Amino acid sequence: MRRRDFITLVGGAAGWSLAGGAATAITTERAWSQTYPVRPVHMIVPLAAGGPTDVFARLIAQRLSDVTGKQFYVENIPGAGGNIGIGRAAQAAPDGYTILVVASSYVVNPSLYPTIPYDPLKDFDPITIAVTNVVALSVNPSLAARTVDELITLTRASPRQIELRVRWRRPGQSSRG
Repeated sequence: MRRRDFITLVGGAAGWSLAGGAATAITTERAWSQTYPVRPVHMIVPLAAGGPTDVFARLIAQRLSDVTGKQFYVENIPGAGGNIGIGRAAQAAPDGYTILVVASSYVVNPSLYPTIPYDPLKDFDPITIAVTNVVALSVNPSLAARTVDELITLTRASPRQIELRVRWRRPGQSSRG
């Protein structure tokens, strides 16, 4: 299978599998042969099993296994905000047989941790952005803030009076309650 065909397959498989969550498939591969894959492909999810990224990876792995006739399998390697699993993927041979399926931690962690076990620009080749999600910030209409700048100013002026609540919603889920 040519690299371009595989990229198209992964992108298409994402459409068949799941909407919601955020995941990017990344590989350490540099030059694929025409017969790829000839052996099982290891997919690393650097997060705990059962979350959106894991479910997405398992759906993609099943579809890729069905289409290619070769096994794609998922291993969850959680810990340190995803750094342990991402680091393990970075250490894998750059032969295309280890694929990292990751959410935002891949690009956020370099700014959160003093050291990380990977270089996000040098250690991986991106395959596709397979899933995206929407993030929204909203406030109670009675709050005197209509922009993010106004909310920051208000919070700084009265830090103990502003309460932050985070609610996760699935697509189509009501915004109330």
